[in-house]
Amino acid sequence: MCEHCGCRGVPPIAELMDEHYALLEDAHAIRRALATGDRAGAMELVRRLAGHLEVHTRREEIGIFAAMREQGDFVDEVDLLEGEHRDLDGAIEDVDPASPEFDDRLRELLRDLSEHIDRENLGIFPVSVVSLGGRGWDLVEEARTALPTFMTGAPDTGPGAPR
Repeated sequence: MCEHCGCRGVPPIAELMDEHYALLEDAHAIRRALATGDRAGAMELVRRLAGHLEVHTRREEIGIFAAMREQGDFVDEVDLLEGEHRDLDGAIEDVDPASPEFDDRLRELLRDLSEHIDRENLGIFPVSVVSLGGRGWDLVEEARTALPTFMTGAPDTGPGAPR
């Protein structure tokens, strides 16, 4: 993930990016469970990931995505990203630990999640930093207040975090 665009200097965007780091950590934990053949553990971690994604994607959709859409900026990209949110939700719902394709489908889902996060971190987030006006940032803050991060109380582990 890039750090050169200034996104991390904008608290609402930095918080969403920190959530992305946490989601990628969730994905890594799932991969570790798969590597040891622990399907039950992987499913428990998938449920955790699903809960985190539910909060995170809702925050994006009622905040930054709504602000971009209201402003008329990059609406096609916002639509694509929201569609990917639905696709990820559907893929998670379809995960079946009894299926012989369980490991492969889960790995594919985690690859899709990683690509989606890159598209947001390297695309819509930097665009929002330079294009959103005051009303847009008000919407982002309203969403941030209405739906707090799933990381409340968790330390920031992303690049540049205090060590």
